[in-house]
Amino acid sequence: MAAVTIYDTTLRDGTQGTGISFSTLDKIRVAERLDRFGVHYIEGGWPGSNPKDAAFFEEAAKREWSHARIAAFGMTRRGKVRVQEDAQVQMLLDAKSPTVTVVGKTWALHVTEVFNVSLEENLAMISDTVAYLKEQGREVLYDAEHFFDSYQDDPEYSMKTVEAAWKAGADMIVLCETNGGALPDFVGEVTGRVVSELGCPVGIHTHNDGGLGVANALAAVRAGASQVQGTMNGYG
Repeated sequence: MAAVTIYDTTLRDGTQGTGISFSTLDKIRVAERLDRFGVHYIEGGWPGSNPKDAAFFEEAAKREWSHARIAAFGMTRRGKVRVQEDAQVQMLLDAKSPTVTVVGKTWALHVTEVFNVSLEENLAMISDTVAYLKEQGREVLYDAEHFFDSYQDDPEYSMKTVEAAWKAGADMIVLCETNGGALPDFVGEVTGRVVSELGCPVGIHTHNDGGLGVANALAAVRAGASQVQGTMNGYG
C-alpha cells in the first residue's frame, strides 16, 4: 500500500455546515494548527467567492508553512470561453498558492442540463483548465465531482473526464463521492479501475450522508488511492 497524504478541506467544504463561519483570522489560525499537525495539504477556500477567502490567500502567501501546501479551489473554465480569459481561473492564479484544486463535471446529466454544454466541450473545459494551470507552474489536483453517481449512469464517459484531466497534466485525480450514498464495495471497485487503467495518483473525497464516509475512504485506499480528503470533526 502506498503512503497516503492528507488533504484538509475544513476551510472550504467544512464551512458548508450549518452554523459554521470562519473569519479570515480564524482561517489562518486553523491552517497554522493543521500545519503543526503535519497535514500535507490545506485547502484555504475559493478565491474570488468572498472577501474572507481572498484575504486568507493574501495572508497565507506571506507565511512559511512547515509541512502543508496551501491549495486554492475553483472550477474549470466556463463553456465557450478561452481559459486565458476566464476570470475565475485567473483568480486561482492570483491566489498565489502552490497547489490548485480544480473541480469539473463528470456526470453527463450535469454537463448538459447545468452547464448547458456538449459532452465534448466539457472534456475540453477540463483539459484546457488543467493544462493552463500547469503551464503557470501550479501543482494541479483535479476533483471529479459526483464521480461515483456518474459512473453508475455512464462509466465510459466518466472515465473520459478523468482521462482528459490526466492527459492534460493533472498531478492527481480525486474521485468525489459527492452524494454520500455509495457503498464501500462499489467505491473500491471503481477506484481500482481508475488506478489500473490510468496509472495515475488517485485521491478520494467522500461525504458522510449515509454514514459511510470513512468506510468508503478506506475502501478507496485499499484499492490504490494515495490521498484522502476530509474535514476536521466531520464539519461540512
